Amino acid sequence: MTFSRRRSPRPLLFGPSAVVLVLAAAGCTAGAAQPAVTAPSPSGEAAAYCEALDRALPGTVAGLERSDPSPRSPLTAGWGDGAIVLRCGVPRPAKMEDAQSKAIDADGVNWLLEQRADDGPRFTSTYRKAYVEVTMDERFAHDASPLAEFAGAVRRTVPESL
Repeated sequence: MTFSRRRSPRPLLFGPSAVVLVLAAAGCTAGAAQPAVTAPSPSGEAAAYCEALDRALPGTVAGLERSDPSPRSPLTAGWGDGAIVLRCGVPRPAKMEDAQSKAIDADGVNWLLEQRADDGPRFTSTYRKAYVEVTMDERFAHDASPLAEFAGAVRRTVPESL
């Protein structure tokens, strides 16, 4: 007589490292958290210009999709999960008093340039009724071309102050 031994199915058990891998993979697909950005608190007039600017901003800048920082505000916008961040209604930078400050013109909008240590540049619009600040990460350390993509929206929504 031959006996066949029938195996009963065993439940699959995962060790702690497998559980961690599954949870990490689930976290990666859930979407990255947006960087936190402090919203400025401009005057009523400047806030109105900033809200108009928010509606006029492009959906893509430097090939990066718009992905606004948290908490959501019409005074802040972002592209590329924090690679480029715009804040409207910021205070006037003290650097604007320095006659040696560097500035650039991007399609009719003037910007004060500030190099940040261990990061990319910060630009703040000049001669506008609301100050618009754009920070870029280190990949834009020597590339101000994204400013041209903001120029039309800034010119249309934030009047000159001179």
